[in-house]
Amino acid sequence: MNEIIQRLIDKTGMPEDKARIAVDTVVSFLKEKLPASFAGQLDGFMTGASSENAGAMAAGVGALGGLFGQKQKE
Repeated sequence: MNEIIQRLIDKTGMPEDKARIAVDTVVSFLKEKLPASFAGQLDGFMTGASSENAGAMAAGVGALGGLFGQKQKE
């Protein structure tokens, strides 16, 4: 999670406390919208606890488009 916060700071010049709040807000939103099993993997991914979950996370990323109003390709 610290890496995402640092990238946000680098790209926007945002203060660290504000960047941390922004990242926490997005992660909380995703956890609310995702199925419980996927939300649990998100927790592990964000804490860096398991690189084994990275493949599962990557496989499910396409499903996130619907959360942001993108239409799925037919």
